[in-house]
Amino acid sequence: MKTAKNVVSLKTVASLAGVSIATVSRVLNGDPVVKDETRLAVQKAIKTSGYHPNRVAQRLRATHRSKKLIGLLIPDIQNPFYVDVIRGIEEYAYDHGSAVVIGNFSQDPKKEKLYIDILRSESVDGFIVAPSDGRDQHVEELIQEGNAVVCIDRGLTNRSVDVVKSDNETGAFHAVEHLIKLGHRRIAHITGDPAIPTTRERISGYMAAHQQYGLPVDNNIIRGRQSDFISGVALTREILDLPDRPTAIFTANNLLTLGALEAIHARGLKIPAEIAVVGFDDVYWATSLNPPLTAVRQHGLEIGQRAIELLYQRIQHPARLPANVIVKTELMVRRSCGSRPPGEE
Repeated sequence: MKTAKNVVSLKTVASLAGVSIATVSRVLNGDPVVKDETRLAVQKAIKTSGYHPNRVAQRLRATHRSKKLIGLLIPDIQNPFYVDVIRGIEEYAYDHGSAVVIGNFSQDPKKEKLYIDILRSESVDGFIVAPSDGRDQHVEELIQEGNAVVCIDRGLTNRSVDVVKSDNETGAFHAVEHLIKLGHRRIAHITGDPAIPTTRERISGYMAAHQQYGLPVDNNIIRGRQSDFISGVALTREILDLPDRPTAIFTANNLLTLGALEAIHARGLKIPAEIAVVGFDDVYWATSLNPPLTAVRQHGLEIGQRAIELLYQRIQHPARLPANVIVKTELMVRRSCGSRPPGEE
């Protein structure tokens, strides 16, 4: 495959020249900040290895010397939250004359690695990535190589990096607190993949609300698998089958929420009379559900815009300290939790 050949050759060039892949990319892109001796070493390695640069990326830069090519890696493009994030990134990039190349890796580390290698071969100027988990070695390698990297939605456990994400713990706390104030004492949590930092943060918020109000935490009604629709259906069925069924469910993302609603409607249960529902992630069609869904609203558009702003800063100032940007959430109160929205009779 041509792409695989380019990827291997790019690594070979870096090894022969004794520099990082990022430095090789800078030489290929004609970056004037590269020292002459380094440029000569890379050019010699290119000739020795027989490496052939990607012509599409070269033509893009030849036409737009001051523009940038941004690599964006998303774990689940079916999730409406990421659609908003992509829109924020793409709008900012377009306004600044740059282009975005998107890879949807479906929470699959092997697929993520493939897209990273392809983007390396395209010599992108920087990466915006939602890591597959907190110890994502592929993203760590990008940083070690000297690439400009910004993480969205999730950070890395063992490495400092620019991160832009929602205030997941506080958002989850407010959702569960609202249910507690409505009188619920047995609240299930349908959560996602435990390897994802976002999942753990939302669980922490759920537990913190219980602690704040002196309620015991029943681990039997905290159930997680994958962060998708199918898991939402299966886990909600398990919760509904319990002899002491909870009176409310808090779901950790919008795909899990849809799965939970599917399972609840299949049982013929009435929301919120027989079981209340609050979800993490608000979507534009939440008000069209029956009843309208109470949900924690994330500001995906803002997250995307802040992420690409940080990436531009990282490209221009590689040595600056990493930034940790936390974007506030909002609890959008509607009828699915058992209370009326503010101002509604």
